Amino acid sequence: MTIASFNPATEALIQTYPAHSADEVEMQLKQANETWQIWKRTTLAERSEKMRALAALMRERKEQLALLMTMEVGKPITAARAEVEKSAWVCEYYADNAESMLKPVPVEAGGRKSYVTYNPLGAILAIMPWNFPFWQVFRFAAPALMAGNVGVLKHAPNVPACALAIADLFIQAGFPKGAFSNLFLENEAVAPVIAHPVIQAVTLTGSTRAGKAVAAQAGAALKKTVLELGGSDPYLILEDADLDQAAQICASSRLINAGQSCIAAKRFLVVEAVRPEFEKLLVAAMSQAVMGDPYAEDTTLGPQARADLREELVRQVKTSISQGARLLLGGEVPDGPGFYYPPTVLTDVYPGMVAFEEEIFGPVAAIVPVKDEAEAIQWANQSVFGLGAAVFSRDLEKAERIAAEELEAGCCFVNAFVASDPRLPFGGIKESGYGRELADIGLREFVNTKTVFVK
Repeated sequence: MTIASFNPATEALIQTYPAHSADEVEMQLKQANETWQIWKRTTLAERSEKMRALAALMRERKEQLALLMTMEVGKPITAARAEVEKSAWVCEYYADNAESMLKPVPVEAGGRKSYVTYNPLGAILAIMPWNFPFWQVFRFAAPALMAGNVGVLKHAPNVPACALAIADLFIQAGFPKGAFSNLFLENEAVAPVIAHPVIQAVTLTGSTRAGKAVAAQAGAALKKTVLELGGSDPYLILEDADLDQAAQICASSRLINAGQSCIAAKRFLVVEAVRPEFEKLLVAAMSQAVMGDPYAEDTTLGPQARADLREELVRQVKTSISQGARLLLGGEVPDGPGFYYPPTVLTDVYPGMVAFEEEIFGPVAAIVPVKDEAEAIQWANQSVFGLGAAVFSRDLEKAERIAAEELEAGCCFVNAFVASDPRLPFGGIKESGYGRELADIGLREFVNTKTVFVK
């Protein structure tokens, strides 16, 4: 079997790579386990030194790495450079902070001494998506390796060049062979790797369907999982919101990465009193996107990453319109090569419609009219997903209360779009997954939290 990547802006085949055989997988896992026996005994200072070298190397090769992302997923070159920078940042963040996060915690329990310590588990399998092919990997790898684990990557099949480049970065930065491994696998070949005795835990970022399958396979082997899955993030536009600001922020969030982000704004719950004005402003803001060649410096909206993803967008928009939604902008597939889909705005979207119930993974904004704040909260939570949410209001105390106490999501922002940040825990609830990445909580997801008691 082979792994193939295609340029989504031209639809041309880039290259094919042979999938790893069962024997090759076994060799890599054996190497990972042998390396872990050494890596887990390295000092945090040694790990930090290599992690900083990794960050420096990424910045040094930023243009080359960004071009790989643009080639394989159609990410605009400016956004691709920013992703390399963010990936370097997360490496530096854990290089600077892992020691304090992993420090033993003393606990008074009546003995001579008692404390909690954090020890690495071993090899962690990371099943990663294509939409942020560097950031998603490094936000797992930086904390996992700083904690003393080793990483085994099964990347999305449409970004093999990115996967190879990432694995090479670890070697070039001075990490020992086996500290970070790359496996080219078809999806059906993943289950035996999850069950393999070398693998101690699994992290996956992807669809809810994939998350359920991996959770079942890992659960059968009694292995911990962290799952960051889909989302249908609601953004609440209250009557007292700064509509100009809200429209610009909402458009930016909806269009980031061509709408192909789990935490992109997806449903805009707008109080009826301000809906007509917000619709005009959002359409104007969405219209400002520059769709075109992802290599061009002024392009802000690239193609969808694959043909099937665009086909799904077409289905979702057409079905929503047939259910009663109104089209305010876009909605037509452009002529020419590439998997492009234009900025699109739907309004009169209500519960039961496809644009309300499903995750729309593309540049399509769904405006949901609501009577008032209470209905906005109710319908925001009326979803199987619970990844991110945002509230827009000039009353910061009220908006903060809604974000902190009312919304059912793992990440809730006020007057800003939801974003991941190394300093803040990231993850969801309900069908958006469980567990957390980033911050100190993410670092401790893949450690043995061990109690030590001395009488």
